[in-house]
This record gives sequence, structure tokens and C-alpha cells, in this order.
Amino acid sequence: MEKDIGKISKNDTTDILVRIDDFGGRRGLTIREFVTSERYTGFTKSGVRIQAGDFPKFKEMVNSVSEEDMIMPEEPEEAPKPEKGQETLTEPEDKENLPDY
Repeated sequence: MEKDIGKISKNDTTDILVRIDDFGGRRGLTIREFVTSERYTGFTKSGVRIQAGDFPKFKEMVNSVSEEDMIMPEEPEEAPKPEKGQETLTEPEDKENLPDY
């Protein structure tokens, strides 16, 4: 059984597709990239699958995010910029105290 839930456009050729499916005989929620181009049309390897048993934990985590959490803070004007082609990754502020869903 496959049931498409919805999609979000990532760019001109790629959508993020959310669906419920039975992969390998196990039900779960799949969130994958779907590409439509001249060379290839179909799912990419990029994505994640949440097993049905883990879905309540996943839903709780997603529901814990507020609209305010998604607003980008204004950056100071004098912040150092990474060199072209580089991105600075940061550790979680309190990695040891992350909730375990």
C-alpha cells in the first residue's frame, strides 16, 4: 500500500515527497527527493524512512518545533564570513541534554 501525503517544491526539478508505504513488508513514513528532468525522473537516494513504530516519537519531535523556532535571527553585520564554497557547522548548544524521544 502506498499513500502519498503531500509534496514540497525544493527547486525547479526537485520535490520533497512524503508518503506512507510498505517497504520490505514494513509500514513506514518515507520522506524522499523526487527529481523530474530530461536525464532522470524518479526518487533519488536522498531521504529518510521512519518506521511505523517510531512514528509517534517522530511526530512528537516535529510538533515540538514552534513557528518562532523557524524564524531566522538577524545576523550581526560584522560577523566573519566563511570562505567561498565553505560552510561553518556548529555543534548543538547542549548536545548531552537533547531529549531522547
